[in-house]
Amino acid sequence: METQGRLIVDLARLDTGGGRYAGELAEAVLELGDSEVLAPLGGIAYDVSVQLLGDDELLVRGRLRQRLRCVCVRCAADFEGEASDGDFTACVEIPKEIQFLDLTQEVREAIILALPGYPVCREDCKGLCMTCGANLNEAACACHQAGRDNRWAALDTLI
Repeated sequence: METQGRLIVDLARLDTGGGRYAGELAEAVLELGDSEVLAPLGGIAYDVSVQLLGDDELLVRGRLRQRLRCVCVRCAADFEGEASDGDFTACVEIPKEIQFLDLTQEVREAIILALPGYPVCREDCKGLCMTCGANLNEAACACHQAGRDNRWAALDTLI
C-alpha cells in the first residue's frame, strides 16, 4: 500500500471501463487539529474503483478506513478504534478541459462523517464514579453507599 498526499485521477489515462485505485492518503489530510478524544494512527486507507459517466461525471465507489487513537468518553481510557466507510460512493462533476481530478476532499469528508461521535472503549463501559473518580470497570466503588441520602429511599420502592 503506497502512502501519498492526495488521491488524484489522471482522466486522460482512464480506460472506458474505469480503473481501480488503492493506497493510503497522508495522515495530515484528515486535519483533526488538537483533538484530545481522537487522533489518526496513520493515513486514510482507500480501495476505490473509478468510472466515467459520460464526459462530465466520475463515479467513485469503494472502501475507506482510518485507524484512530481514541479516548473513551466514559472512563477516559485510551483505546484503538476505526472509522470506516465500506460503501463509499461519490459522483464528482468533471470541470471542462481538466486532465487531473483530485478526490482527496471527497474521501476526507466521508471519513469525517464516519468518525465516532461518542467513542467508548466497549459497549458495557461503566465509566468513572462521579464522586471519587474511580474507574468502575476495574473495581466497585463504595462511596455511593457510604454517603447515600436515605431520605429518598422510599421512592426507590415505587419502581
